[in-house]
Amino acid sequence: MTTETPHWHKSSYSDNGGNCVEVAANLIGMHGTVPVRDSKNPGGPVLTVPAEAFASFVIGVKSGHLGTV
Repeated sequence: MTTETPHWHKSSYSDNGGNCVEVAANLIGMHGTVPVRDSKNPGGPVLTVPAEAFASFVIGVKSGHLGTV
């Protein structure tokens, strides 16, 4: 992914029984990507998402346009 160390962050709204993801927003400026991982498996795989796509996802979640499962 990168040689820079990701600084993982979990939302303060993540008190839902452990079904959370963490993001490393510190890599957006340098790499234009947002690494995402499962907070229950920090040593597991990391999904790297383009910053623009992640921003669109966040906007969709906040606006309620993505629905619920």
